[in-house]
Amino acid sequence: MIKSYIRESIDAKNQVLNSDKIIEAINQAAQLIISSLKNGGTLFTAGNGGSAADAQHMAGEFVSKFSIDRKGLPAVALTTDSSIITAVSNDLGYENIFVRQIQTLAKPGDIFTAISTSGTSPNIVNAVNAAKENKVVTIALTGSGNSPIDKLCDCIIKVPSAKVPIIQEAHIMIEHIICDIVETAIFKT
Repeated sequence: MIKSYIRESIDAKNQVLNSDKIIEAINQAAQLIISSLKNGGTLFTAGNGGSAADAQHMAGEFVSKFSIDRKGLPAVALTTDSSIITAVSNDLGYENIFVRQIQTLAKPGDIFTAISTSGTSPNIVNAVNAAKENKVVTIALTGSGNSPIDKLCDCIIKVPSAKVPIIQEAHIMIEHIICDIVETAIFKT
């Protein structure tokens, strides 16, 4: 069982490695973030459950550092403020917890990275729609299934798996790659 799980995880990552479409989407996401940050933009991230942890992890890599000592980059995980999340959930419904934050905090030219293994969570779909209305560039990390955000986002990165843990493992790898590309482009050029 252990080796089988490891093989399945490796297989999904090998499929990412061998897919020109996915590699190009990863590079496109990084370039969109670089452009936004160089023009004074902010990266916003969100997800549910493990994807919420990924959103926080990604924002942390931008604000702190990834692999080189450098100034922080503006990034906000919309999953972290319990007062906002509970107030919006109570007053406007859980499906709007990220919508309200995007409407309030994001400006045109910012980036919203939606992390969702299924791409079907109402609060994520609604946040992508709010981002589009605010002229915020949208990036999604999802799994292999078809989802509403596939057609909504400016850039979609689909991990070729239907298993949530495998998708999440590939997502964190992809997020690290994006962080590395962005950090290198902004601080090593």
